[in-house]
Formats: sequence, C-alpha cells, structure tokens
Amino acid sequence: MSLDTNASRSRANGWWETIKIVIQALAIAMIVRVFFYQPFNIPSGSMKDTLLVGDYLFVSKLSYGYSRYSFPLSLDLFDGRIFGAEPHRGDVVVFKLPRDNSTDYIKRVIGLPGDEIVVRGGILFINGDEVKRTPAGTFKTYEDGGVTETIPRYRETLPNGVSYDVLDAEPNGPFDNVGPYKVPAGHYFMMGDNRDNSTDSRALWGVGYVPYENLIGRAEIIFFSAAVDEPGAFNLLTPWTWPFDIRWTRFFKLVR
Repeated sequence: MSLDTNASRSRANGWWETIKIVIQALAIAMIVRVFFYQPFNIPSGSMKDTLLVGDYLFVSKLSYGYSRYSFPLSLDLFDGRIFGAEPHRGDVVVFKLPRDNSTDYIKRVIGLPGDEIVVRGGILFINGDEVKRTPAGTFKTYEDGGVTETIPRYRETLPNGVSYDVLDAEPNGPFDNVGPYKVPAGHYFMMGDNRDNSTDSRALWGVGYVPYENLIGRAEIIFFSAAVDEPGAFNLLTPWTWPFDIRWTRFFKLVR
C-alpha cells in the first residue's frame, strides 16, 4: 500500500471523526433544548425593567414539567402535564398565548387558581389584601425616535415575600382600575412588570387567564443582552460598535 493511500485514508478517518463529534454535539444540544433549557429573546418592553428588549435568556423546562406545548410543533402526544409542578407566585414564566396556543409570551405569575385580583389606582390587591408597593426611584427608557422618558419605579412585594420592580408610566392608565378577576381552577393570572405597557391577563380579550398546560418554563438567567431599542442600537453589520452596544453587566444575571 502506498503512502498516498495511507494518507488519504487517514484524512478520511479524520473527517469522519470530526463529523461524528459535530453530530453528537448537535444531538446533545437538541436534547438540552427540548427537555431542559430553551433560549428565548425579549422582543418587547412589557417586562421592563426586569427584562429589557434585547435580553437573551434561558428558560427551565424542568420547573413545571412537560405539556405538549413544551415540545417543537406542540405535537398532541398527551393531555395535561407529566412530571408537573405548580408555579409559585412571582415566577417569571414563558407560556403559549391562550388565544392561539402558538405565540410565546413572558410575564410574571401574580394570581393562582382561585385568587381574586383587583387593581385600583395602579395598586394591586390579591384576595382583598393590598400588595405592598414602595417608591424605588426612576427608570430611563427610550421611546420611538429615541426620545428619552423617565418613569417612576416601585418595589412591589407579594404575599409570599417575592419582591421585584414595576414601572408606572401612566397614572390612572387603562389598566390601573380593573377587576375583580376570579382566577379559574387550573389557570394563572399573569402581569407584566411594565404595568402600563403590557397586554396581559388584565386584558381578557388579549391574554386572559393562562391554562396550566400552556406553561413552557421559568425564566432563569440572562446569558446575553444587546441594546437593540436604544439610540445607536446594536447592529450586526457594524462589529466595531459591539463593545459599546452590548450590555455587559446583564450577562449571567438571574431573573427575579
């Protein structure tokens, strides 16, 4: 056998080993994505300032078990959930929009099955008890055309002790005096942290009560963030601006 033949066979074996490694890596990545952690990006400001437009995060599918909506194409393989666990009040959750069962939404769990939810003067009430809200400074955001807007920020604390910031952009806005809502069995009441700029369970025509089956998972950690909605926004075609457009301080930030 010639040296050229041995060299060709060695190169072929090397390529095949590389291909096998790539296939194995893709298979592992697919298994992780389908069963454990799925990446999502934030396209709107409804969860500011907990989540910003341009945040990329991992969502844990293990948190609530699996329904048919947990898998690609939402194949109707079984009813209900397997390995199911109930979400906690205050969790930030990705779910399928009930009106089409296909669009991904992300909001915070505010109401549990059987709860009564009311909003009066922008203040949240759960089962007749006022949810504590204290001033927490302001938040600067950018509207269309790059106009800067400073919005009051509040620290809200749920009955189970979970605290987070909410924005109140419009006193006595359309969703500041709504309810009561009685959360049906097997459903959850979701609200965005950007209270005057969030279509959520307060809009029964838009989102309404979210069935347990529609939950995809709990938002866990931000792994990348780029300022795509601010003046001089992140642009893939201008790599020389990336170090200034990327929000480095948000990398590996836990979602709370």
